[in-house]
Amino acid sequence: MIKQKVANNPVISLIKPFFFNKHAQAYIVGGFLRDCLLNKTSCDIDIVIENGSAKKLSQELADTINGYFIELDDVNKIYRVVFSDKVTYVDIADCTGNCIEDDLKRRDFTVNALAYDIKNDCLIDVTGGYDDLKAGLIKEISKENIIDDPIRILRAFRFQSTLGFDISNSLNQIIKEHALLLNNPAKERVNVELIKLFGGQNAVEALHSLNDFSLLEILIPEVAEMKKVPKNSHHHLDLIEHSIETVKQVQCFYDKAPKEVKDHCDKEFFCGQKRLAYLKLAAFLHDVGKPSTWQIEPSSGRHRFIMHDSEGAKLIVPTLKNLKFSKKQIAYLQKMIKNHIYPSGVVTSDDSSEKAYLRFYRKMEDEVIDLIALAYADRLSALGPDITQEMIDKNLNGLDNLLKGYFEQKNKLAPLPKLLDGKEIMEILQIPASPVLGQIIHKLQEAQIASEVNTKDEAIAFIKKITL
Repeated sequence: MIKQKVANNPVISLIKPFFFNKHAQAYIVGGFLRDCLLNKTSCDIDIVIENGSAKKLSQELADTINGYFIELDDVNKIYRVVFSDKVTYVDIADCTGNCIEDDLKRRDFTVNALAYDIKNDCLIDVTGGYDDLKAGLIKEISKENIIDDPIRILRAFRFQSTLGFDISNSLNQIIKEHALLLNNPAKERVNVELIKLFGGQNAVEALHSLNDFSLLEILIPEVAEMKKVPKNSHHHLDLIEHSIETVKQVQCFYDKAPKEVKDHCDKEFFCGQKRLAYLKLAAFLHDVGKPSTWQIEPSSGRHRFIMHDSEGAKLIVPTLKNLKFSKKQIAYLQKMIKNHIYPSGVVTSDDSSEKAYLRFYRKMEDEVIDLIALAYADRLSALGPDITQEMIDKNLNGLDNLLKGYFEQKNKLAPLPKLLDGKEIMEILQIPASPVLGQIIHKLQEAQIASEVNTKDEAIAFIKKITL
């Protein structure tokens, strides 16, 4: 059964004859093998070479299949062979240690310490990983392996999210004892694991686990303040639980969504990860501005968080930069945080109209679906005693109509004409190129979106009235 799962893969079938005639031993390892045994699709094939040169064999394999040889990391002896279709590839590395068994024992978890002997068609399991795989258990190979590379602490929760596995009692104990080591890994590596975690089907379970170990505040320092905000008349959960519940509701929204929404969320967004992963991260961060804007009205006892959306979009930037998010990634997350109330405001307002809908579509552009999903999730995650079923129904029905209207209007939303360019504005107002010019252009665009300015003459009159 195991042999069939691996050997029937078309890529393995293609490269297998090449290794038959070589003195070196070749083993399939890593996520491809794990996912293959779980009947999951995986394209990332890793091969370890024993008693041979990974570089030499990679070059020869590339020549044999009319592919391409790429040197990924010559220091650590890791190479890539890209097939002639320029899409399929395998990564080939030298064995670390004296033999494949030594290599496997140096890995993170038992489920990732399996190898498949390409020549002899057999599974090599020196850590009990296959039994743990069947049991759905994330278990350490050794305590030292975790301590030596603490990113594996976060990786355990990532696999909890992506595989739906439980973390073993022994690994839980190691994490509890050495949680602070999560401060040590390079932030680029933390970034990768964090996004993969949010991309998993079971991200909520992983977030609860991270919260139980007080690891969330190590990753995102603002969480420490978020934990101080209790539930209130509008929220049946405290702030951190509300934030995690919002992630859950985004996943539920996606699971039940029509094809157009799923296609949008499934698109590769940044660094090989789907848009849905970033949407769920935005859902977790959407109320990050509440602690710093928290007020309690003396007369009514009502909790207020005035301008928490704008405040959150600003204060999260240093943390995102520290975690090595790119400018575009930060811009997306800021836009989501800053505008997460906007969709519900559009549909519950007394003057809600088609014009307001169109203004929302134009202003939010590619993030229309994301923001509707977030608003939907936010509503279902805030069910305090003052929230009536009538309020919930009005909000959700309105968001349904907003989404439906978007798909009806999407292809009709032609780009707004540029009524004035930067050079014309500088000449009209007699100003130099500066940040002020950018602010004027932005205000003019806002006026166009609101249909307050429709012609060039109106645009000229508008910019002359702007005071900055």
